[in-house]
Amino acid sequence: MGSTLGLNKYVLLRLHGGSVILREMACSDTDKSSLGGACSDTSCAENMEKGRESYLSPTENPSTISITPDQQGYDVEFDPPLESKYECPICLMGLRSAVQTPCGHRFCQSCITKSIRDTGQKCPVDNEVLLEEQLFPDNFAKREILSLTVRCPNIECDYKMELRQLEKHLSQCKFATEQCTKCQEFVRIIYLDEHKTQQCLQRPMTCPDCAGSFVYADRQIHEQMCPFASTVCDYCGMELIRDQLAVHCDTDCLKAPVACTFSTFGCREKMARNDLAQHMQEFTQMHMRYMAEFLRTQTLNSSPMLPVISHFPLDECGASSRAPEPCQCSQELVILRETVLELEGRLVRQDQQIRELCIHNDTQKTQLTEVRRKLSSLEEATRELEAQQYQGVYVWRLENFSAHLLNQEAGQPVVLHSPPFYTGRPGYKLCLRLHLQTPNAPRCSNYISLFVHTMQGEFDSQLSWPFQGSIRLAVLDQVEGQHHVEVMETKPDLQAFQRPTVQRNPKGFGYVTFLHLQSLRQRGFVKEDVLLVRCEVTPHIDASLRREGVQPRGPEPST
Repeated sequence: MGSTLGLNKYVLLRLHGGSVILREMACSDTDKSSLGGACSDTSCAENMEKGRESYLSPTENPSTISITPDQQGYDVEFDPPLESKYECPICLMGLRSAVQTPCGHRFCQSCITKSIRDTGQKCPVDNEVLLEEQLFPDNFAKREILSLTVRCPNIECDYKMELRQLEKHLSQCKFATEQCTKCQEFVRIIYLDEHKTQQCLQRPMTCPDCAGSFVYADRQIHEQMCPFASTVCDYCGMELIRDQLAVHCDTDCLKAPVACTFSTFGCREKMARNDLAQHMQEFTQMHMRYMAEFLRTQTLNSSPMLPVISHFPLDECGASSRAPEPCQCSQELVILRETVLELEGRLVRQDQQIRELCIHNDTQKTQLTEVRRKLSSLEEATRELEAQQYQGVYVWRLENFSAHLLNQEAGQPVVLHSPPFYTGRPGYKLCLRLHLQTPNAPRCSNYISLFVHTMQGEFDSQLSWPFQGSIRLAVLDQVEGQHHVEVMETKPDLQAFQRPTVQRNPKGFGYVTFLHLQSLRQRGFVKEDVLLVRCEVTPHIDASLRREGVQPRGPEPST
């Protein structure tokens, strides 16, 4: 024979139909001679393995793919749907780590291995004898399956990719979910930290009042039981901690219902603690009768009158030789009457003292109200005199300005009015109004708006109306002295400069976009949390008062 058949081996051949079959190959004498005259099982297998690895792509090479034991097929949604030839007959899912049998059937490696070990050494499809050693990897099918298009399994994610890219996509998918370890709810990974700290019903919490620990789901139960939680008295509305509520209602609350002090003696009236004194005052006689009746009843029950039997010798007329002793019960009643009369007198005296104290208290309240009125009048007169000293030049100090900026950033409206000032003596009475426009304000967001308002003053009847003059507004730079200045001229036809008919003219005159807040932060306008706004008012128009280098711009009337 031209060649002698040696050791048989199995190799993979690719057919036109795209399938892989097992074919038996032989080592010839020529192959033996190339290996030094002998063909060993090891050398033949190594040559076959090198040939097989060279025809696989690096990503599909079995040496680079990790296979997890007992892992079934790909349980994913294929698009288009998975063909039956790529479906494992055992798990009915996409073939994972596909292997082929000598009888030509494909299975997941873990599925067929488990089937052979559990149900016997046979093919689950045609019951042909099948050993684990006869299984070989079907890398062509594996490569074809990994190239199929699948959908992301995460809800709301519409991304499609090849199966080989699924694991990488899942590690980055923004719709991927993970189970919360506390409440067992599935949450998107990107929101998991927020869920654990803000939304999870089983997240731990600490009571700010008693420092006790509980989960959020038990918050309401804890709030109803916490001894240091703030609560409100049902009677007077006072806010206090729950642990003090009982004592407050029993001893301090003026509106809590209490029984009459003479309830022991029979008075059944109940009233607010604040009304107890008035009740005692109005029903003094009734209380005395209750107490007298109670004491008489107690005396009769404790010392009953017994019949007196005389054991003394009688005289000739049949009378006792000794005079009868006075009844002891009558003596006790006399003592009780005296006690009642003494208590009644004491109550009358106390009632008179209470009346005198109430009158004195009312008098003091009236005097105190009058003193407060006079003090308020003096303070107002002092402020008025102080405002008259400014002579038309006023510097407004806005302290704690950072708090106003925080309110502005939060979208809260910030409107500030300055104390009033006069342009002279006599002169016009004015004040400033400053707005910090919110970030969402139309056309003027994040701007400082500054306006001037006329006010009712002491000298209005002596002045000419409407007010005419020039107004110079400035936000002062407290570091470099580069102030932001605007000069405007009054317009007599505007309502803002007519004689005010109320305390402060509702119409103002100034600039809606006086200074942007960004410029305020970039320069030294705010120092030690204080903003300085300067207003210089000169009645009657005088062009010589305009300072060099300052160009007035058109002011904007306020609404």
